[in-house]
Amino acid sequence: MLRTVRHLLRDLMALVRLGLTSRAHLAAENLFLRKQLALYQERRTKPRRSDPATRVTLVLLSRWLDWRSMLTVVQPDTLIRWHRQGWRLFWRWKSRLGRPPISADLQRLIVTMARANPTWGEERIADELLLKLGLTVSPRTVGRYLRRLRPSRGGRPAQRWATFVRNHAHAVLACDFFLTVTAGFQLLYVFVVLEVGTRRILHWNVTAHPTADWTIQQFRAAITGDATHRFLIHDRDAIYALAVDGAIRSMGLRVLKTPARTPQANAFCERLIGTMRRECLDWLIPIHERHLRGILRAWVSHYNRGRPHTSLGPGIPEPSPALVRPLPTGHRLPTGSRVIATPVLNGLHHEYQLASEAA
Repeated sequence: MLRTVRHLLRDLMALVRLGLTSRAHLAAENLFLRKQLALYQERRTKPRRSDPATRVTLVLLSRWLDWRSMLTVVQPDTLIRWHRQGWRLFWRWKSRLGRPPISADLQRLIVTMARANPTWGEERIADELLLKLGLTVSPRTVGRYLRRLRPSRGGRPAQRWATFVRNHAHAVLACDFFLTVTAGFQLLYVFVVLEVGTRRILHWNVTAHPTADWTIQQFRAAITGDATHRFLIHDRDAIYALAVDGAIRSMGLRVLKTPARTPQANAFCERLIGTMRRECLDWLIPIHERHLRGILRAWVSHYNRGRPHTSLGPGIPEPSPALVRPLPTGHRLPTGSRVIATPVLNGLHHEYQLASEAA
């Protein structure tokens, strides 16, 4: 491409130079070149293949000359073919942009809407933009971005697991055991039952010797029948014997067993256990089982009633009825208010709230 442009510039400079030359000089030079060219025609010597710059130059000069009587190195049809090729290249370059693209912000909005609503098509997104946001976008334009985001694979679009779990979260319980060690190196098992929808710890207990009968008793304490729970997730630990699953089904719940060696399938409960370790048990050494119960009792109360959870918006799993969420006031405290800190676990954590200043 650079070589072609360089040759075209050279021919343009030659044309300018010839335009400043006298007419008699040009006629003599033209006759001199024709006589030399006639020698090649008499010997029937095949000329060297023309390069793109030569083709463009001949096509452009043919607009101002009677080229049919002057053309000798190629056939007239060849020059016409060169002209048509040049026209196709010119039109392809002129039409390369097509319709002006929509703004980058609108492109990102379309992609965001498509990702958040996998069942929506191009017409639904275009209608949503027009009726709700006042943005006029053609469904074909929306479809161009959808094809980039969702390659055509056939079949119905599938919803994400995160969406499925959110829609059923209030009907799902998750449970698991984890191990902790006392100061005397005694092994204690902590059993937790989590309500996935609210992230509330529904039940917990501690034992040194977990059995199937003990586990069934914990489920009886946790599942009272007042709530609308339908599913219970647990792993394939041997503690969940056939009798345990039978007792759970008799309480009206369906057991969902996670695949073997797949803790991420019970991700909500695994995250809860990690939080209990990082925020509580990793900072304390329980002396015995009663001490561990006291630690967990204080921390679970803080977890359910005082600890904010990002996944809830943020929110609190079991907020106190007396808790009133203050209105945002920027970077300043409300007039006439002060902050009160309540220690949890002797200052390992704190809970904060606003109170009126004393007169």
